[in-house]
Amino acid sequence: MKISRGFIALVVMLAITVAIAAFQGFITGGNSIFFTYQFQNTVINFLWTKIPAAIKSFQIVTVSAWIIYIVHFVAEKTFSKSNKAKTILGLIKSIIKWVVIIITILLVLGAFGVDTSTLLASAGILALVIGLGAQSLIADIIAGFFIVFEGEYEVGDIITIDGFRGTVSDIGIRVTKVMDAGGNVKIINNSDIKNIINQTSELSYAKCTMSIDYGEDLKRVEEVFKQNIERLKKNVNGMVDAPIYKGVSELGSSSVNLLFIAKCKESDIYQVQRDLNRELYLIFNENNITIPFNQITVSYRDKKSEEEKHD
Repeated sequence: MKISRGFIALVVMLAITVAIAAFQGFITGGNSIFFTYQFQNTVINFLWTKIPAAIKSFQIVTVSAWIIYIVHFVAEKTFSKSNKAKTILGLIKSIIKWVVIIITILLVLGAFGVDTSTLLASAGILALVIGLGAQSLIADIIAGFFIVFEGEYEVGDIITIDGFRGTVSDIGIRVTKVMDAGGNVKIINNSDIKNIINQTSELSYAKCTMSIDYGEDLKRVEEVFKQNIERLKKNVNGMVDAPIYKGVSELGSSSVNLLFIAKCKESDIYQVQRDLNRELYLIFNENNITIPFNQITVSYRDKKSEEEKHD
C-alpha cells in the first residue's frame, strides 16, 4: 500500500506532539523558564514567553489535522461508491473541514491569551459583517446544499454549463469542479450555476450521417444495413441497443444523406460515433456503395489554339 506524503507528515506531527507532552510540565509548569524574562531585549523576552503558547498551538493543529483525516477516512470507507454517496461525502468533508478549522483558530487564539468568549459574544456583529460583505459566499453555500439534496447533478455526471461540457469531479459547499475530456478543470461558484444540461440522467444517442450517391439504389443500401446489424452490434462497443436507421435526413447538392443512431451512455457517445462511422464506411465499401466526395472540374484552354482560331 502506497503511503502518501500527507500521512507521513501527520505521523511526524503526532510523534512531536507526544514528545512534547512528555515534557509538558517543564514547558508550562510553575517552574518553567518560559515564564521569566531571560534576555535584556524586550521584544525577545516577549517572544520567549510566547513559546509555550506556540507549542500548545502546534499540538492543537496536530489534533485537528488528525480529526479531519480520521473523519474523512471513516466516511470514505463507510459510504457506498455510488455517485450520490460521493456527492454527499464531498459536502460532508467540506463542512467538517471548515468547522474544525474555525474551532482550531479559536483554540489557538485562546492559547495566546485572547479572550475567545468575547469573540463569540460578538457573533451577532460578525454575522452582520458577513451578511453585508460576504453575501456571495453565503449564496454559494446555500446553493451547494440545494444542488446536493435536490440531486440536480452528482459527482461523476456529465453536464454542460454555459457551453462547457465535462464530468463533475467535486461538489463543495462553495464551488463545483467540472473536468472536460482534455483534463481542463472549470471551477464554478455554486450560486453562478443557472442553466445546466445533465447529460447523464438519461441515455444519449450517438448520431452518424452517411452520404450515398444519387445513382445508388436506396432500397439496396437499406437492405445492406439490415444484413449487417449483428456485425455493428459486435464491433461497435458501448452501444446499449442495436443501431437504428432513421431514414433520409437530407437531399444534399451531390448526395443523399442517411441518418443512423445508436443508444449509449453519454460518457461513451464520442467513441460510439467514431466506431459507428468506421464500421458503416467499411460496410459501404465492401458492398460497392458509392460515397460521393467533392470534385472540382478544371477547364484548360490551349492559348495557341485560340490564336489560330482568331487568325
